Amino acid sequence: MLTRLIPSSQEPLPVVGLGTWQTFDVRGAAGHPLLRQTLETLRTAGGSVIDSSPMYGRVEEVVGELTSALPAQPEFFYATKVWTQGREAGIRQMEDSLRKMRRPTLDLLQIHNLVYWKTHLATLRDWQAAGRVRYLGITHYTDAMHPELERVLRLEKLDFVQFNYSILDRHAEQRLLPAAAELGVATLINRPFTEGSLLARLRGKELPPWATELGIGSWPQFLLKFILSHSAVTCVIPGTSNPAHLQDNLWAAEGPLPDEATREKMAAYVRSL
Repeated sequence: MLTRLIPSSQEPLPVVGLGTWQTFDVRGAAGHPLLRQTLETLRTAGGSVIDSSPMYGRVEEVVGELTSALPAQPEFFYATKVWTQGREAGIRQMEDSLRKMRRPTLDLLQIHNLVYWKTHLATLRDWQAAGRVRYLGITHYTDAMHPELERVLRLEKLDFVQFNYSILDRHAEQRLLPAAAELGVATLINRPFTEGSLLARLRGKELPPWATELGIGSWPQFLLKFILSHSAVTCVIPGTSNPAHLQDNLWAAEGPLPDEATREKMAAYVRSL
């Protein structure tokens, strides 16, 4: 799988990961075999990033339980968030995340939607110095918050920023992606399918004949290759609990990526449908 370097460390990171919002929030063990297969599919293909959050219900606990039973447990890149008000509440939440995900160290802790970011960032820096977390980041999911994400990036040294970006939602190209590249900040891309509305729009439509030149065999691959072709994108995290859908997503990280002219051709084609 294609990898890109995390600028602050030069560690390679596979460019397609796994989002878990809604998809991994399950109760009882009935759904675990399918979720376990999804995680195995991620690692078999060379992927590693699992993105979660305390606001996602039982996701952290489910991820921790399932990965702890897999031989590949140490090979995943565990990303979660802090999402609460106040310093002590933030510490309790982060301690809970370590316990639920069954990790002595988290790969990435992000301040979810910038909630109490100044307070939590001070704690995160202490945790990073103590080796309890490897990377620090901030997140949001709306275009309206891109200026604030950029402002914080310019104020504070951070390793990651996570935000929304898709073939028809390109606001991040104006300032946020260039700012991340300028400042040496890795990017995680959420909502690559605009919460499924893009895939619904394209359902039943034919891929353009020229898509095969890029090794594209499905609409998810088409949409993800567009995102990955932006040089400032480090990793995209589409959410799924279906191993076949995940495998389809992961194939976007193989083969050639479109150049700038082809990117615009791809966007124009989707707009026309």
